[in-house]
Amino acid sequence: MPHVAARTASRDRDTGRYQSHRPEQTLLYQIVDEYYPAFAALMAEQGKELPGYVQREFEEFLQCGRLEHGFLRVRCESCHAEHLVAFSCKRRGFCPSCGARRMAESAAL
Repeated sequence: MPHVAARTASRDRDTGRYQSHRPEQTLLYQIVDEYYPAFAALMAEQGKELPGYVQREFEEFLQCGRLEHGFLRVRCESCHAEHLVAFSCKRRGFCPSCGARRMAESAAL
């Protein structure tokens, strides 16, 4: 049953058609993409390092929803339209998309 909530959340509310997630267009993604690498490099220059779980959170967030990092090809059973659905990071602590999906799935139960 959780899959129904996830499919419903990714549909365009007006047309009922699938609308792909475009994380690179969000302000949070743009900020992390622009500043995280330089911040991590600056920390390394100072002989410091972010904890591994923090590094993984940022790195997986930057790959979340991006087709170039993996996807599934799915087909609608009723209209037979095919869509590419990018893998998600499944990180609910930092990623707004995955956090919202998790909340929707929990609410459906």
